[in-house]
Amino acid sequence: MTSEGYSALDEELKRLKSVERPSVIAAISEARSHGDLSENAEYHAAKERQGWIEGRIAEIEDKISRAQVIDVSKLSGKQIKFGATVTVVDEDTEKQDRYQIVGEHEADVKKGRVSVTSPIARSLIGKETGDVVEVNTPGGVKAYEITAVEWR
Repeated sequence: MTSEGYSALDEELKRLKSVERPSVIAAISEARSHGDLSENAEYHAAKERQGWIEGRIAEIEDKISRAQVIDVSKLSGKQIKFGATVTVVDEDTEKQDRYQIVGEHEADVKKGRVSVTSPIARSLIGKETGDVVEVNTPGGVKAYEITAVEWR
């Protein structure tokens, strides 16, 4: 994962542990004080939320413990690999797009960040500026020309 992705996960983990966990514990405590737990919707909702928070904490801790953090600013080269920001032009529409190849949990197409396991990233990896790649998309096969490879 990129260092930005690692930071985002670390911030989410801190928020879950320091804000969300204590607030759900307080909500459970409050709901308990209302009496019969078997018919207490507030209690059941708070317990469900607590389960989700604890699951998310465990998931993030697991990802962080296994993460291989890569500082993209220290990478260079002509060949596309993890972390590269690639500018491509659709050969049919002449539309230009820019994508950064990132880890799976960091992907956000609206922000131009595609997962390393996505079809477009898999077709770009190992290529260089000037190459044309074909990508199988839900709308059919698309051809893209690589116009730039950046490391930032």
